[in-house]
Amino acid sequence: MSQRVRKLFGSIAILVLVTLYAVLATTIASAKLADAGGWIHLVYFLVTGLLWIVPAMFIIKWMMRPDNPSG
Repeated sequence: MSQRVRKLFGSIAILVLVTLYAVLATTIASAKLADAGGWIHLVYFLVTGLLWIVPAMFIIKWMMRPDNPSG
């Protein structure tokens, strides 16, 4: 698969990842943190706001892999 095609699929995958992750994180927050204090909300959204970077990093690393010269 060429790098150009990987970038296309990777971009779509990152958009899907971020969308689903945001919905999931917000759903969990509204279900479990409704009565929690402000500091709990701050820590939760700080952690979940940064956690999506881990899978996105692997997708970007895969996207940027150079083309295989043998085919």
